[in-house]
Amino acid sequence: MAKQETILDVRDLSVRFRTREGVVRAVDGVDLSVRKGEILGVVGESGCGKSVTAQAIMRLLGDARTEEVTGRVVLDGEELLTKTEKEMTRLRGRKLAMIFQDPMTSLNPVFTVGAQIAEGPRWHERLSRKAAGRRSVEMLEMVGIPSPAERAKQYPHEFSGGMRQRAVVGMALSGRPDLLIADEPTTALDVTIQSQILDLLRDLRDRTGAGMIFITHDMGVVAQLCDRVAVMYAGSIVEEAPVKELFKNPRHPYSQGLLASLPVLGSHARLRPIEGRPPDLMRLPAGCRFADRCPFAFEKCVQRPPLMPAGPEHRSACWLEEEKKDD
Repeated sequence: MAKQETILDVRDLSVRFRTREGVVRAVDGVDLSVRKGEILGVVGESGCGKSVTAQAIMRLLGDARTEEVTGRVVLDGEELLTKTEKEMTRLRGRKLAMIFQDPMTSLNPVFTVGAQIAEGPRWHERLSRKAAGRRSVEMLEMVGIPSPAERAKQYPHEFSGGMRQRAVVGMALSGRPDLLIADEPTTALDVTIQSQILDLLRDLRDRTGAGMIFITHDMGVVAQLCDRVAVMYAGSIVEEAPVKELFKNPRHPYSQGLLASLPVLGSHARLRPIEGRPPDLMRLPAGCRFADRCPFAFEKCVQRPPLMPAGPEHRSACWLEEEKKDD
């Protein structure tokens, strides 16, 4: 795809949670960007900081006394971390929106689906109840729900799981945001419905031109949907590359381990799991956080590696990249 303007630029984003046991460094120095019309996949195992990164971008963290968010989050030239909650309320749903993992927790069971989709346009665009109702029907039609006018009058429990997720996508897009964050929206769906939701998101990206962050632990979903991918481990991004490049030529040992642990259709080879466990986020090592699990670890790994160039638009946080250049 042609290179387009950057709509989201995140620099040195860190999130700390203060607990009785100590400070949890859930996100530590994350840099990422999203271009207009691009889908960026953020992938990694559970607990690596994917969802916390998304919530920090949405400014859903940082207001409690036990939470600390630092760094820069710039959306269309506006710094989000310095905005008040009132200012963020005006932006959420209009400039940026989020699709959460479980649609049943995103939909209020006592209001109709149409009324919930209409809430954003009524608030941000000051549409009348009737005009907002028409927008709800338009959004349900856009996300492929049959008989949208009738369905808009129904309640969430009257929708199937796949239809609820489509309705949540429609709700997120009702304000026509520039950036959409999808936090594992297909995890609870069967394979057929999952494929339909992925096709829907790709089609909506093509029609609206919105940038998108798609959070998942499923490398197969990344291959099917995303343009670029950022691999997270222990609160940091360890590799970033175009999707085809990452699958063809993974440079970080963690990325290599993720791909080696995937089953391949028709292959009888044994899967190779990544040995060991991720580090404790309250007691992170000073050096490379993957070193204790890495088969290639050497002396220099006691220092923390930065993201280093590993090819065109390809970066890897591994000292092996420096060794390859020296060779």
